[in-house]
Amino acid sequence: MASGLLERVDTWIGRGVEGAIGSHHRRRLRRVGRIDQLDPPDRASLWGAGNPPPRGGCELEVLIDGAQALPRIAEALAGAHSHVHIAGWHVTPDFGLIRDDRSSRLRDVLGDLAEQVEVRVLLWAGAPLPVFTPARRAVRRVRDELIRGTRVRCALDSHERLMHCHHEKLVIVDDETTFVGGIDLTSLSGDRFDSSEHSMLGRLGWHDASTSVRGPAVSDVATHFACRWREVTSEHLDPTPQPPPAGGQELQVVRTIPEKIYDFSPNGEFRILEAYTRALRSARKLVYLESQFLWSADIVGILASKLRDPPDDDFRVVVLLPAKPNNGADTTRGQLGVLADADNGAQRFLATTISARSGRLAGPLYVHAKIGIVDDVWLTVGSANLNEHSLFNDTEMNIVTCDPRIARETRLRLWAEHLERSIADVSGDPVGVIDQLWRPIATEQLERRMRGEPLTHRLQELPGVSRRSMGLLGPLDSLAVDG
Repeated sequence: MASGLLERVDTWIGRGVEGAIGSHHRRRLRRVGRIDQLDPPDRASLWGAGNPPPRGGCELEVLIDGAQALPRIAEALAGAHSHVHIAGWHVTPDFGLIRDDRSSRLRDVLGDLAEQVEVRVLLWAGAPLPVFTPARRAVRRVRDELIRGTRVRCALDSHERLMHCHHEKLVIVDDETTFVGGIDLTSLSGDRFDSSEHSMLGRLGWHDASTSVRGPAVSDVATHFACRWREVTSEHLDPTPQPPPAGGQELQVVRTIPEKIYDFSPNGEFRILEAYTRALRSARKLVYLESQFLWSADIVGILASKLRDPPDDDFRVVVLLPAKPNNGADTTRGQLGVLADADNGAQRFLATTISARSGRLAGPLYVHAKIGIVDDVWLTVGSANLNEHSLFNDTEMNIVTCDPRIARETRLRLWAEHLERSIADVSGDPVGVIDQLWRPIATEQLERRMRGEPLTHRLQELPGVSRRSMGLLGPLDSLAVDG
């Protein structure tokens, strides 16, 4: 009886907090005329409304893990003939984009480039209060090291909301090629250079993703950088001409920009939330998500509704998250509990994590990728996590495409990596792959871990918690600091 009462009280508290958070977001976005980005009108299109619109004639390549993405960035930097613009959460001057005999420190790469082309680096100024990293003093040291004895220009952006940051990760070369994704050029909290084999290397492994973009959509990324650079430095960069067509894909650049931090977007922009909302509402059979966090009550609410009333008998939701996020662990576990409750034993929902592995040796592997795939027709990759910070309060940028070929190919590459199988092995019906590979492997490895036995696979199930109220600490924290 006591446990039943506790569950009822917990559910009551959880619903109350969820309602308060939802009302707060609704009031906030209604005040700034952005309510359609929180609750877009029902329509067939998966594209976000407004500017920038989808751009045709683009070339998109999804780069999975640092060992693929970082050398590609290094190659693009080496070919720059006009300018290089970098925007990031943080960089490490000694970071290596490649790891062989040609390796050089990021500081030296940018310094040498700046002798030939203009190099601008725009970093978050760091935490104003000593409650999370990087601290502002540490970021100033990074800036000083990047510019010392070089022609590199580095500006620090402190136009943030209280307790939030600039989280986007952009590299723009000549306004012709851009890299947009989740990979920071830093070794802070973990080295981003890791291969898709994720062998145990005696350090924290790192799973991440970025994109390489060419064609008209590059101008949207370049214009965004120019606007932020102008607000921080007062330097006006030349208008960005739209590059000529470079491929056959249609892409859309979507952003989170909080209101009242930039003159160029006084009412803010919440189109990453809009993009996810449109796609998840449209889902019929498959939702596959990789994220560092799963805090968002808005996102979880859509998924829970789908699980309670599935649009198809074959509907499945698979999420890949870190085993130990650097903060918000209780929050993520709690939201997994909400989704598990909504699933109610139907086995449509599966939460997983991965570890580094060499033979029977296993080690920690951090999931930092931010990827969404819906029904193999919609794909997003970027810097935004599925939490209140990324969807409402940090600056973020994602790339969205509705190209079925790219969406499916990306999913198959990720699934082959995580399931330790070939592309051919995972290319069948997604429901069969989930039910016959994902779930049995993940469940077995969780059971082995709980028995204290060595893991025999990279993948394992990630259990939730039963307390719904504990699943709301992240959103509640966001509510407290929104103002």
